[in-house]
Amino acid sequence: MDDLRLALLLNAVSPAVGGVLVRGEKGTAKSTAVRALAALMPDVDVVAGCRFSCAPAAPDPRCPDGPHEATPGTARPARIVELPVGASEDRLVGALDIERALADGVKAFEPGLLADAHRGVLYVDEVNLLHDHLVDLLLDAAAMGASHVEREGVSVRHAARFLLVGTMNPEEGELRPQLLDRFGLTVEVAASREPEQRVEVVRRRLAYDDDPSAFAARWAAEEAALRERIVAARATLPRVGLGDAALRQIAATCAAFEVDGMRADIVMARTAAALAAWAGRTEVREEDVRQAALLALPHRRRRNPFDAPGLDEDKLDETLERFGGDGRPDTDSGPGTDADPDPDTDPPPDGGPGGPGGNDVPPQGQGPDSAASAGQPEPSSPSSPTEPPAGQPEPSGTPAASAAERAAERAGEPFRTRTLSVPGLGEGAAGRRSRARTEHGRTTGAHRPRGALTALHLSATVRAAAPHQHARGRRGPGLVVRRDDLRQAAREGREGNLVLFVVDASGSMAARRRMGSVKGAVLSLLLDAYQRRDKVGLVTFRGDAAELALPPTSSVDAAAARLGELPTGGRTPLAAGLLKARDVLRVERLRDPSRRPLLVVVTDGRATGAGGGDALALAGRAARLHAAEGTAAVVVDCETGPVRLGLAGDLARDLGGTAVTLDELRADSIAGLVRDVRAAADTRTATATGTRTATGTGTGSTVRDRRAA
Repeated sequence: MDDLRLALLLNAVSPAVGGVLVRGEKGTAKSTAVRALAALMPDVDVVAGCRFSCAPAAPDPRCPDGPHEATPGTARPARIVELPVGASEDRLVGALDIERALADGVKAFEPGLLADAHRGVLYVDEVNLLHDHLVDLLLDAAAMGASHVEREGVSVRHAARFLLVGTMNPEEGELRPQLLDRFGLTVEVAASREPEQRVEVVRRRLAYDDDPSAFAARWAAEEAALRERIVAARATLPRVGLGDAALRQIAATCAAFEVDGMRADIVMARTAAALAAWAGRTEVREEDVRQAALLALPHRRRRNPFDAPGLDEDKLDETLERFGGDGRPDTDSGPGTDADPDPDTDPPPDGGPGGPGGNDVPPQGQGPDSAASAGQPEPSSPSSPTEPPAGQPEPSGTPAASAAERAAERAGEPFRTRTLSVPGLGEGAAGRRSRARTEHGRTTGAHRPRGALTALHLSATVRAAAPHQHARGRRGPGLVVRRDDLRQAAREGREGNLVLFVVDASGSMAARRRMGSVKGAVLSLLLDAYQRRDKVGLVTFRGDAAELALPPTSSVDAAAARLGELPTGGRTPLAAGLLKARDVLRVERLRDPSRRPLLVVVTDGRATGAGGGDALALAGRAARLHAAEGTAAVVVDCETGPVRLGLAGDLARDLGGTAVTLDELRADSIAGLVRDVRAAADTRTATATGTRTATGTGTGSTVRDRRAA
């Protein structure tokens, strides 16, 4: 919380720092801290009557309320404008009076939240849940310092320079990289674990609830002193000197941590200067550069959404020390040299490689991969003792059926996957996966508005109004338009789906050490789901039952964490996994009927259990239940080896979906992959006859899909 307080105050001193992103678990007073900033911000001088908060000393020459005459202006409190997650585009950028624009040619513009936030703070709670089209508008305004509204030939532009502050709970999903980089600073907050601090929090909260006015009066003097310090720091800031030594330290730090682009360097420089001004100094010191790095770099080091933000402070101190003094590198203490003239050559106390408790490195031949490193062959036959024939239960004495589970295996490297989508035209939340009717996208037609008009179809409106001009007594150049003439544009874009992964974690999946490749494939699909703005869920099955490892969520990194911890072993209750997935989808349809599901089953198609040979039949029945409910499905076939049974292809046929191998899942694969699940239905119709031979060769429906493609 001290870091959060400091980051907000630095932005109050120097709005050029670029805002704050506050990450943290629920209930940590993120929103309370941000809203408290309003009482500390100095007043703003504005042109009297200007809806766009133009500065009297330098009014915007293109202000829609201008031109402004030179006036002393008036002072008003700085604003903190809140952008709700569910806000419309018109509420954010402003709205035009379409009827007056068409009839009278008047640019009747109602300013939006961007205009209200000019020269103030724009606060977005749960910013990671903000719709993509609003994110795009924020990015444009933040980059240009202005908001442009271009609609049906009517153009309005106004200044929009604001301090962007966002709060988020990482459990609910991550931010788009472009918006993440727009935040100057980031802070990770968590509730205190100290009982005394928690007691004080509760005590103050209860005191506020009992008498808010008395509580505010109690802290009024401290707030006034803090406000005066902000004003003094603002006055000091122009005199702060940022010497070459500090600049070299900043550049060296950004280069050492391999951040993308140059924005990090600029933000660090501005933050270091603000820190010096806040301390009442006119020169930037090394401690300012260090603190600026801790605030400005953690969120810029992420290479994919599964990386946790953070900074190696030891590496930071080493870099600052190396480029300290005159700012030039110390060649005597660079990498590969020993700066200690009298190094400690004593062995570790326990004689191990890592000092105390340093038995992290296992002796040769005892590590988890010792069998492979020693050249021992891995089982390759389907009749291996650890992988029984399909439809047969595992012997009770085998490792796969024992109570002891195999340890979680590390996932393979993720790769770019082919696009998997849901057939048809949906109406779900905006995303990037499947076709849908959306408010933004390609215009495909027009219809009468159902409720408020949100997207005018100009030509359809003109065509509807044109036949009635004589009857309406039109005399001038303007078109006489009535509300009944207005037409809503029908647009087609992309939606986000619910991607529910059903992952086979049984002993058969681990028999040939395939789980690493399987986890790598699922991790790749999770990365794809993140980029396409999907919700994801994870069902696993092994032993005697299936479990919901992760309820549907927007946090794909939470799914990746659960996947990494997934152990393997036991039987293959495929039917239980499919039935558990059906229960999850049934509940989600009630919660969010417009979000269409995509079922991704990752398995080799085997099914074993107490039912013996009936396990495959039970799995087939469970799959057909999904098909009857119209659930789009993809089976990722994990079967390997020279002899393939094609059970995953049979499962895909029962699901009414498509089967793809791990190799075909790659976007750069030369194999033909059916890109849309709809093609599975067409394939079954076109190849209903004469394909049984292909099915029996072991490639299953993959052969038929490739032939159809």
